[in-house]
Amino acid sequence: MESQLMALAIETYKITLIISLPVLLVGLVVGLLVSIFQATTQINEMTLSFVPKILAVIVVIIFTMPWMLNMLLDYTRRLIDMIPSFIG
Repeated sequence: MESQLMALAIETYKITLIISLPVLLVGLVVGLLVSIFQATTQINEMTLSFVPKILAVIVVIIFTMPWMLNMLLDYTRRLIDMIPSFIG
């Protein structure tokens, strides 16, 4: 039972990382590109770094939402199927 719970915890962390990875990578890349642009043009406007990241993250979330939802639904189904083994 303890090994099942540890495996479940590890799987939870893996799914969390896999689902958040596209959003985090896009935020990182867009932030880096905006920082390079600001450094080359010497424009230090805070909204210039904030708005493109938010827009990029929103676009990525919209496009990856079906994939994220399918991963979470599959995980939830497996979790619900495992409930009898935890009780008994």
